[in-house]
Amino acid sequence: MLTIATVNVNGIRAAWRKGMPQWLDATQPDLLLLQEVRATDDIIKDLFGPTWTVMHQACDIKGRAGVAIATRLPVQAVRIGLGAGEPEVPVDTGRWIEADISLANGETLTAVSAYIHSGTAGTPKMDEKYAYLERVTARLADIRASGAYGLVGGDINIAHTNNDIKNWRGNKKSAGFLPEERAYLDQWFDAGWHDTHRELVGEQEGPYTWWSNRGQAFDNDSGWRIDYHLTTPELFALASHARVDRAASYDARWSDHAPLLIDYDLTTA
Repeated sequence: MLTIATVNVNGIRAAWRKGMPQWLDATQPDLLLLQEVRATDDIIKDLFGPTWTVMHQACDIKGRAGVAIATRLPVQAVRIGLGAGEPEVPVDTGRWIEADISLANGETLTAVSAYIHSGTAGTPKMDEKYAYLERVTARLADIRASGAYGLVGGDINIAHTNNDIKNWRGNKKSAGFLPEERAYLDQWFDAGWHDTHRELVGEQEGPYTWWSNRGQAFDNDSGWRIDYHLTTPELFALASHARVDRAASYDARWSDHAPLLIDYDLTTA
């Protein structure tokens, strides 16, 4: 069984102090996709230690974004960013990292840790988000065309349907739930990618993966499902179980996001 977890850590150093190492010991993921690392290469590699292979892209804007992949599985190759050989603008750095991972069944998994811009409706930040989503769409097409196992995991910062946001009526004009953003997810799913979490748990409210720190959002489970495992059909066929590790209480959280873990049964390949 291959267990893959994705989580926006909201700062790896703070998450580490608040209990992330204990969570790692308890869950033992084979592959861990991290977003909003907000640290240097040396810091994150020192935290994980020599038993993990850690691949990381920091943001060019200090204290923001940052994505990483950590694993104990063999790594064949690493690709950073979506620049296609051209320098990325600072706001787009620390948002996309890929690794080709050797699996126990002899296959190769192309795994991506992605952190899409949050955006602000009606501002240039939304233009930046849409421009980046166009580049993501192009890269997804390339991964899909390869026919290999493909996984894009991470904080996509878009709730797809009403079931993915508790207060959907009050957020119809909010970034993260705009029709134009949700249409990108429609496009990706129409192209063959799977929303693995949703398909495994079925149509229901939630389970959510992020809660605002305002008011009693966490206590009332008034959240958003914005963290995903997007998988190619070849990998989706192996998906067997999904779970959100929501903390037992607000004080027990080590991030404002909860980890999303999915098991993939390699014996069925």
